[in-house]
Amino acid sequence: MISQALDNMKARRSCRAFLSQMPDRNLIAAVCEAGTWAPTGHGKQSPLIVAITNPLLRNRLSKMNADIWNRLKVARGSEPAPDGFDPFYGAPVVLLVLADRTIPTYLYDGCAVMTNLANAAHAVGLASCWIHRAKEEFDSPEGKQILKELGIEGDYEGIDHLVLGYPAKEIPAPLPRKSDYIRWAE
Repeated sequence: MISQALDNMKARRSCRAFLSQMPDRNLIAAVCEAGTWAPTGHGKQSPLIVAITNPLLRNRLSKMNADIWNRLKVARGSEPAPDGFDPFYGAPVVLLVLADRTIPTYLYDGCAVMTNLANAAHAVGLASCWIHRAKEEFDSPEGKQILKELGIEGDYEGIDHLVLGYPAKEIPAPLPRKSDYIRWAE
């Protein structure tokens, strides 16, 4: 059992090219359920997972994310992404993780959920990629409006997105782990 779980974690890689085919809802639900079993500070369960399969909302978030990406790139002196760039890489599903800022461990809780989601996606045969900039999206007036439209009330911060789907090309092999990743203090 341990070997299977470790093998799954070792084989999981990020995918940056997805088919447009929508995964079966049961697979998406299984991935989301795995996210609910992530550890959270004092068991407070500060995160929420929003499973986005609506193409209009998915595309709206993609545009917001791309605009933020470009603003950050330009501010750092880099060239912006080309017009029409999709930071969700064509994935048909976006799992948005939010967390309640009033709980001190909310950021760590949300990241634990993200990790469970990514590992579960691989375990059920889906490809995924962790996408940043949800904080900026949902701190904006438009992001707050989206939360309102979804009926989400409270002081939630966007932790990040996990995009899901079937890979459009082969996913690269993992890089070797660095030699000093683990240090023992015996």
